[in-house]
Amino acid sequence: MDFSERKLALPPEVLMRIEKPARYTGGEMNSIMKEADRVKIRFCMCFPDVYEIGMSHLGLQILYGMMNNYEDVWCERLFSPWTDLDAILRKENIPLFALESQEAVKGFDFLGMTLQYEMCYVNILQILELSGIPLYAAERGEDDPIVIGGGPCTYNPEPIADFFDLFYIGEGETSYRALFDLYEEGLPRQEFLRRAASIEGIYVPSLYDISYNADGTLASMEPNCEGVPRRVKKSLVKELDDCFYPTAPVVPFIQAAQDRAVLEVMRGCIRGCRFCQAGQIYKPTRTRSVEKLMNYAEQLLANTGYEELSLSSLSTSDYPELKRLLESLIEFCNAKMVNISLPSLRIDAFSLDVMNKVQDVKKNSLTFAPEAGSQRMRDVINKGLTKEDILNGAEMAFRGGWNKVKLYFMLGLPGEEEEDIAAISELCNDIAALYYDTVPKSERKGRVSITASSSFFVPKPFTAFQYAPMDRRERFLEKAAFCKKNVRAQLNQKSLVYHYHDADTTMIEGILARGDRRLSGAIETAYRKGALFDAWTETFSYERWMEAFADCGLDTDVYIFRERGGDELFPWDFIDCGVTKEYLYREWLQAKQGVKSSNCRERCTGCGCMTYQCGVCIAPRGGAA
Repeated sequence: MDFSERKLALPPEVLMRIEKPARYTGGEMNSIMKEADRVKIRFCMCFPDVYEIGMSHLGLQILYGMMNNYEDVWCERLFSPWTDLDAILRKENIPLFALESQEAVKGFDFLGMTLQYEMCYVNILQILELSGIPLYAAERGEDDPIVIGGGPCTYNPEPIADFFDLFYIGEGETSYRALFDLYEEGLPRQEFLRRAASIEGIYVPSLYDISYNADGTLASMEPNCEGVPRRVKKSLVKELDDCFYPTAPVVPFIQAAQDRAVLEVMRGCIRGCRFCQAGQIYKPTRTRSVEKLMNYAEQLLANTGYEELSLSSLSTSDYPELKRLLESLIEFCNAKMVNISLPSLRIDAFSLDVMNKVQDVKKNSLTFAPEAGSQRMRDVINKGLTKEDILNGAEMAFRGGWNKVKLYFMLGLPGEEEEDIAAISELCNDIAALYYDTVPKSERKGRVSITASSSFFVPKPFTAFQYAPMDRRERFLEKAAFCKKNVRAQLNQKSLVYHYHDADTTMIEGILARGDRRLSGAIETAYRKGALFDAWTETFSYERWMEAFADCGLDTDVYIFRERGGDELFPWDFIDCGVTKEYLYREWLQAKQGVKSSNCRERCTGCGCMTYQCGVCIAPRGGAA
């Protein structure tokens, strides 16, 4: 079967009435068609946000390619229909459909959802409802798809646990084959779920009973049948060179948020930033070889036609063979007139030299992420970046021809004082002053531009700050106003611009991030009140969410405004992500004392990931992962 034989789910008159109809037609370069009657499993891979965001996600491309490499599986894609099509689907009773076959999602064996951000939770319910699938797992029958969730939000799946049959916790390349083999045995739904719980990384919420204390904290979480593990261990790829990588990813018809070929150089991060969830859940750090990466780069560009290649990791500067990789890539990409994008680089002499060499580099903006204005706060969060580092990097950038700098900070970090906030504007002013001290007037390309942006801190599970209270909404806004006032008071204020993130969204994200299973009713209530695409400012309503919590009788203060003790049972404690709770609590106590910890290459901090026996954990200290 090829794309020309399909009948589109949306008639032409509907496609003409909606924004960006190419979001829903499929048939893109490298998308895959199979004969439905020649496969045993139909898997619908969903990203609960718009097409342009979902198609920029490397994880979706990896799983799509990997599953379609299985002869017995056909994996298709699905994204949340924007509000215009959502209204039409409801009014005209058109069932939600997968892009490749254009067939109804309800007829698939699996509906898998990639869960990247808490504010997309209401979109999960949109997908289920428009597909004709019962919202709650307990109400589904033998003919309904198995609804499975994956991605970073599964490291606390409890707020949405009632909506999912199972969760895949960890990296997708390892356990799906075992799950599919089990499914092909043709077991009844409940027996399949019970046996699936024994596969590494698989969590089946219905197989656990939960109780709460009078103060609203979690009292217990226990398996309710034999053979179900008390703790679910995340799945992990130990050797990246040996696992699947998509060298022929689907190329969107319309511009995606990340419109380029992507080369994942490593997973994990050696830095121990105490606010960063990704740095913990993707431990230990593992790398790909330069030889593999060059092979992937050649295939990616040949199979996509992209004119830009981006290196992907949490901290590309920490890739141990970066110099050799970039020397090879620059030679290869220059010959093909392909630009190289280098995110996640520390601004140092080596990085700036590389930026000067890559094709078509625009010398107008560099990005630093100090996260905090004062050195005291950077020590608290274990950022491992000094003011001297920042100023030296800025000076080298100015001498190299750059005149715009972007700085990212967080407000509301644990232990933050007024002087720490004031230090944000002072650092911005010092960088601006450095430009005028460094670059002679005759060589300046106009005024230097320093743009500072701050988000509001949200404590996340599996971080040292999972124990920390959040600031209240009003306090966040007071801090942002204070920071803005200080920026405007600086000597170089004409060169400074300050923006801050929405505080209302931050509050809801904070509740959902560390919430428990009692939140599912509030999520449904918010959805019924009209919540949809809440990751988008134009469609988000704080009041709607607060009404939903009130309607469900929930006291949200218990989730966000209190410090947690070392002995409290958390909703996510049933997950073994390698990093131990003892380690995280030790880091929390170190943070409160302003004591820094080493990175993984300098010295093992005893986080617990040595049990995986791979990557940086078994490399010589100071050596490659």
